[in-house]
Amino acid sequence: MASDENAPAGSSQSLVEGSAAGAHARTTAREILADAIAKDRTIIGVRVGGRVVDLHTPFRHDGATPVEPIRTTDADGLRIIRHSTAHVMADAVQRLFPGTKVTIGPAIDAGFYYDFDKPNGPFTDEDLEKIESKMREIVAAGKPFRRELVDRETAHQLFARMGETYKRELIDAIPAGEEVSLYHHGDGTSDWVDLCEGPHVPDTSHLAAIKLVSVAGAYWRGDERNPMLQRIYGTAFPSQKALDEHLKLIAEAKERDHRKLGKELELFMFHEYAPAMPFLLPRGAVVYNALVTYMRDLYLDYRYDEVITPQIFDKKLFETSGHLPNYRENMYLPVTAEHLDQARMALRLGVGGDDASYREADAERDKAVIQHLAELERLSQKPMNCPSHCLIFGQRRRSYRELPWRMADFGRLHRYERGGVVHGLARVRSFCQDDAHIFCAPEQMQVEIASFLRLLQEVYAAFRFNKVDIRLATRPQKRIGTDAQWDAAESALALALQDAKLPYEVAPEEGAFYGPKLEFHVEDALRRSWQLGTIQVDYALPDRFDLEYTGQDGASHRPVMLHRAILGSLERFFSVFLEHVAGAFPVWLAPEQAVIVTVSEKQAAYAEEVVNLLRSRRLRVRADVGADKLGAKIRNARLLRVPYVVVIGDKEAAERKVAPRSRDLNKDLGAMTLEDFASRLQEEAVPPRLKAGSTWA
Repeated sequence: MASDENAPAGSSQSLVEGSAAGAHARTTAREILADAIAKDRTIIGVRVGGRVVDLHTPFRHDGATPVEPIRTTDADGLRIIRHSTAHVMADAVQRLFPGTKVTIGPAIDAGFYYDFDKPNGPFTDEDLEKIESKMREIVAAGKPFRRELVDRETAHQLFARMGETYKRELIDAIPAGEEVSLYHHGDGTSDWVDLCEGPHVPDTSHLAAIKLVSVAGAYWRGDERNPMLQRIYGTAFPSQKALDEHLKLIAEAKERDHRKLGKELELFMFHEYAPAMPFLLPRGAVVYNALVTYMRDLYLDYRYDEVITPQIFDKKLFETSGHLPNYRENMYLPVTAEHLDQARMALRLGVGGDDASYREADAERDKAVIQHLAELERLSQKPMNCPSHCLIFGQRRRSYRELPWRMADFGRLHRYERGGVVHGLARVRSFCQDDAHIFCAPEQMQVEIASFLRLLQEVYAAFRFNKVDIRLATRPQKRIGTDAQWDAAESALALALQDAKLPYEVAPEEGAFYGPKLEFHVEDALRRSWQLGTIQVDYALPDRFDLEYTGQDGASHRPVMLHRAILGSLERFFSVFLEHVAGAFPVWLAPEQAVIVTVSEKQAAYAEEVVNLLRSRRLRVRADVGADKLGAKIRNARLLRVPYVVVIGDKEAAERKVAPRSRDLNKDLGAMTLEDFASRLQEEAVPPRLKAGSTWA
């Protein structure tokens, strides 16, 4: 069966026609649920044994496995709607713009997209309106979706006749002998067809509310060495009301875009001389350092030891860890001036003489060049911390008394990301993580995971993430370790969650090859989901680095390694949280916690006195005592989302008081003594701690 880049997440056609399924009866969901479907048009698919299948595609059923309906309001139903809408959009594009080639068009969290190779320039806003209008015609026609299985050669010939070079490239990657899944929609005579695993809605009339949102450039397969394509983003919902609500969120998201806010609030910048590597400006550096300080303070409470590790390593480290084959193209390989000089000298060899001397010199030159090119790759800036932490653990013989050892590292990491995927702070090439690795005995896993969960709850509560979804990714087919090890690891993760009364979803076979993991997805103020935290059990690296400790029995034992992060990349977290709070950082994180504004320059001396006292309490404040009018000063502070604007006029100066206005309460607090305000601000400037018994679950 062909792998499908267009298929919704979680879909599978392993049950469908063409699959080996013994003597099970061949049927469709429409036949099994005929009565329910007749009464409920919102049923557009089914879940069979954890797999998603559409209503019209035949599959083999044993008669006992439950067939659960999927409705348009379900998460899987929404993915089906959006995936089908992507097909309709591609159909409309090719009708309106002949010669346009299609690539892939998946459903995504916020809707869907499809990438096109369009001649004669990019799509315009007017083009989007025409495409959307044509889509509505196709929807109104109620064109049925139909699945077809063909052999690879037939599929290749079909798309060759259509001139679809990108589809042919995808087909070339399918192993010989495997069937290829196609989906048609149309009247049977002039169908639009795509390389696709499905599932899809029964017909286009089920696509009730659609909207095209934007156009962007995207490289084929995210690689800037490939052609630049035109990506059209859209969304779809089961009702117009749901769509309208979503469009409001999209408009709000544009206002909250961290790239826009970063510029307006003077938090960070980028420059062509350091592509995709952020510059944190003074205000942004305050926030960034506050994040690190907050985590460091928590590490003291949770008994973590912080280490500092080198930036550059011999690539043998990453060969030992097994990362080099997978990460080489994302690793920075430093080139020194000495390396370049040696390579240049090698290239100068082999001049003069007869043919024989030329050949001999050329061979010598080639050997020297290869040697020096290999030297260029000998060193690498680290793309992750875990291998270096293994070196620290293996520095000497360890005892069971030293376990668990919780090792934290805020070291800077570098990963080369293709130009087509970098995005503000959310995807950069230089970043730092709240990274830590826990080395423990196998029997300590559950306790360590439970401790991590408590820490994670405290952190997410502090950042106002009140909804967190947890996924337990279990053993994949290809894995290392014994079944007993996997049983113990999966059990430790599940029991820790159950003891903490945290609900979770199991993601079968989605664990890493070296161990199972938990993923933590937070929901922001715009109801968008972001994966931030993770904890992963690793049996592989301790083996690769031959890590051992002496147990209580005097024998050597292999530790388990737990990879964990809560914020993840600090740069990415900065972007997520900035959008979550729309730039209005809580007092303890705010670049400026208060701005002192004067009615006139006559109060400048008292304003400076106020600033000095507050700064002596380690508070971040400044004074605006310029000649601008009071209204302009207040407006400037509000534009920077400063939590408190403190007004000082003649009355306040005479009575040695202040008149603060709270951003969060959106009201004036009235005149108060400087000491009262300082105490209030000091209290709010302390990072929050999770109250006993509270939780975001």
